[in-house]
Amino acid sequence: MTGFVFNTSASVICEPGAVQQLDQLTLNTIGKRVLLVSDKGLMQAGLVEPVISRLEAAGIDVTLFEDVVADPPEAIVLQAAELAKTAHVDGVIGLGGGSSLDVAKLVALLVGGGEQLADIYGVGMAKGKRLPLILIPTTAGTGSEVTPISIITTGEAEKKGVVSPQLLPDVAVLDADLTLGLPAHVTAATGIDAWCMLSKPIRLLQQTIIRFQRFWPRKLCDCSVRTLRRP
Repeated sequence: MTGFVFNTSASVICEPGAVQQLDQLTLNTIGKRVLLVSDKGLMQAGLVEPVISRLEAAGIDVTLFEDVVADPPEAIVLQAAELAKTAHVDGVIGLGGGSSLDVAKLVALLVGGGEQLADIYGVGMAKGKRLPLILIPTTAGTGSEVTPISIITTGEAEKKGVVSPQLLPDVAVLDADLTLGLPAHVTAATGIDAWCMLSKPIRLLQQTIIRFQRFWPRKLCDCSVRTLRRP
């Protein structure tokens, strides 16, 4: 058997309404100064303001970065990282879809470890520490909150990834209630995304069964013939 290493988030909270615990989770995991990474779509959907209000009511200073776009370019990551440095944040919270979570992961790594983004593309290239990190997905399908990968657009259309265990958050908060306020087209698109992710192992299982059905009878026949030929 080929060996492998499986890494995922240290703590996963899965519960409707779990985001109501965010103030205490932030105080315990990060501290009192946070960078909240999200996007304008979530702002318009009214999902970001309640989170900010809850954090501020607990005495937490929130710096908001809301400029994340789909397939975020390097410039977005660097802008968010610079804002985090200027605000002297203790940690990062990512709220949104896969793009916001990927940006939040990289910001925590770049600010906490002092590495340059261009130097950490690839597998295992990121060696530095990261800031405390909480990730809160608002869509289905991405899985960014439990994977050690961030994908960034470089140049016009090329994409590069950073793969490192340091990108895994301290806490992933899965609150199904957050998906209820999304626009219908986002819910539909991310639902299809989740189905596609699920269908991959199903197709692999089907292919394995088909190969087994083709190979195994022939193998049994070969063994039987060799047995009959023995003196």
